[in-house]
Amino acid sequence: MNLGGGKSPGMDEPEINLVSLVDVVFCLIIFLVVTTSFNRHSGLKLQLPQANAPATAQQVAQVSITIDAEGHYYVGKEQLATRDVAALRAAIARAAGSRRDLPVVLTVDARTQHQAVVTAMEALGELGFEKLSIATAPETRR
Repeated sequence: MNLGGGKSPGMDEPEINLVSLVDVVFCLIIFLVVTTSFNRHSGLKLQLPQANAPATAQQVAQVSITIDAEGHYYVGKEQLATRDVAALRAAIARAAGSRRDLPVVLTVDARTQHQAVVTAMEALGELGFEKLSIATAPETRR
C-alpha cells in the first residue's frame, strides 16, 4: 500500500497556469492607460512659445486662461462662445470671484494672433489683476 511517500509513474506535479492571469493584468493596464487623462485640455493641441527661463512652481489657487491657435478663449475649463472683451471679462470675474490678488496663468498657442493676447491682457487689467505669467515650453536645442 502506497501512502503518498513515493511518486507514481503516471502522476504529474500540479501546476498553476499564469497565462490567463497575465492576460487579465495586461488588459487592466491597457484600460488604465487609455482612460487616464494626463492633460488639462486634452482636446486642445497647443504649441507653446519657447523661452530659456527656468520653470517656476505653480501656486494652487490661480486663474487659468488658455487661447488656442484660432483665438478661442478658455477660462479654466469653460470655453467662451464669443471672443470679445466683455465676455472674457465676465468669465474671468466668475472664475476669480472677488479675489483680484490671484495669479493669472496665460497659456497661449504660439500661432495665436497677438491681438487675442492683448485682448486677454486688457480684460485682466480692467478687472485689476496684477500678477500675470505666460506659460512657455522649454527651448529645444537644434
